[in-house]
Amino acid sequence: MNKFSKIEIAILSMIIVIIFISEYYYIILKDHDRAIFIGLWPPTMAGLLIYFNLKKKN
Repeated sequence: MNKFSKIEIAILSMIIVIIFISEYYYIILKDHDRAIFIGLWPPTMAGLLIYFNLKKKN
């Protein structure tokens, strides 16, 4: 776990929570449009995390 900083762990935790929130909207509330909109956030956040880590290494 030394390879991950606290902010990276926090962002990964937020990604997992947002995925569950999206599933909640999709399955329980049947609000498919909102679930898809919220579901697009985790890949964006993960992509930004990867981009900033690559930029930090260079």
